[in-house]
Amino acid sequence: MSAERHSKLGWMDLLWLLFLLGLALLPPVREIHKQMILLAIGVFQLLEGRLVERLPKRGQSYAVLLKILLAMLLISHTGEVGINSSYYPIFYLPIVTAAVYFDAWLTLAWTLIASAAYGSYLLPALQEYELAPGAIEELALRILFFFLAAMVVNRFATENNRQTRRYQMLAEQLAKTNRELEQAQAEARRSERLAALGQLSAGLAHEIRNPLGIIKGSAEILNQRVQTAEPLAAELAGYISTEVNRLSALVSRFLDFARPLRIETRACSVPEIVDRALRAVAANWSGPEIKVERHFQRDLPYAAVDENLCEQVFVNLVQNAYDAMSESGGRLRISIALGARGERPGIEVRVIDSGPGIRAELREQIFNPFFTTKKSGVGLGLSIVSKIVDEHRGSIELLDRPPGRGESGACFVIFLPLAEQAVIPEAEAAYKA
Repeated sequence: MSAERHSKLGWMDLLWLLFLLGLALLPPVREIHKQMILLAIGVFQLLEGRLVERLPKRGQSYAVLLKILLAMLLISHTGEVGINSSYYPIFYLPIVTAAVYFDAWLTLAWTLIASAAYGSYLLPALQEYELAPGAIEELALRILFFFLAAMVVNRFATENNRQTRRYQMLAEQLAKTNRELEQAQAEARRSERLAALGQLSAGLAHEIRNPLGIIKGSAEILNQRVQTAEPLAAELAGYISTEVNRLSALVSRFLDFARPLRIETRACSVPEIVDRALRAVAANWSGPEIKVERHFQRDLPYAAVDENLCEQVFVNLVQNAYDAMSESGGRLRISIALGARGERPGIEVRVIDSGPGIRAELREQIFNPFFTTKKSGVGLGLSIVSKIVDEHRGSIELLDRPPGRGESGACFVIFLPLAEQAVIPEAEAAYKA
């Protein structure tokens, strides 16, 4: 309950005040104790929400108990004999409160306590007066109506709580479905962009490769003709041939991106693939020291992947992490554990570096072809990674780092589905968290 809600009176609070004002105007009007007790009931009724909020475990019980005590005080000062007080219906207040707060059994228990508190006024009355005909029946009728009111209110309160929980679950499920739909739409748009750019890349690559072949052949012939007569021309011809080779390699990457993947999946150990990728990148790294932390869950089942393509995915991601920490070194954390996407079980791999991270406005573009933040990059690495993961019916996403912990860097999460008959390799025992 917010502070704003506490500071304002609702229409139910106004009705309570009017009800208690009506009781105060009924006889005995000049009974100061009665007026003070009614005032205490009104104040507590307005502040009850704060008590329950501050004491979530015991506040509800304290509220019911205090209302029983106030009800006992009220009927003690509103009749010559408490059991005959016309204000006995005030006991409905703690009974209804218990019915709203608790389940059926606790409601019955509190109703029994309230009935015993009311019935306790019978003993002093018997010491001074004789019972009138039908008094016991009247008392029993009043107590039975206490229980009737408790059960009726509890039933409606329970049903209302059940419906509220149901609506909350439906709202959460709807929000989850909406998020999944938005993610699916984003992936569909990305797939459409990849397909269109792939076709464009294939067309351009074919058109570029033919002139490159002519340029390369001409440069080699020119180099042979002028190698001894004109050293400068021979050197320039060599530059042309080298740059043509670089462009040809780039065109080949374009074609690889545009060409449909040929995936041959089999049951493979993902930790072993990741370990090979880490060793491959570390062997070729000549920059500052990168500390690698492995957090591999033990006894992981196999995933259905193409081993070579999957290794290419992790080599690319690890290499990007190394490049992001190339200035002053850092820490690379790799975690592998069981995960799920909906009802699909799989292996979840997290690649977390301590580099500068990726700006929020660029996160929607990093998987697009030809988008790169590197000075010498061509922007196909993560596009190919995304394409490979999609072909495996998996997913890849870039997560936000937890705020408030002073952490930076990027966190990529890759999900790969399990093999149909997932087995637990004995070799996985070597990869301990």
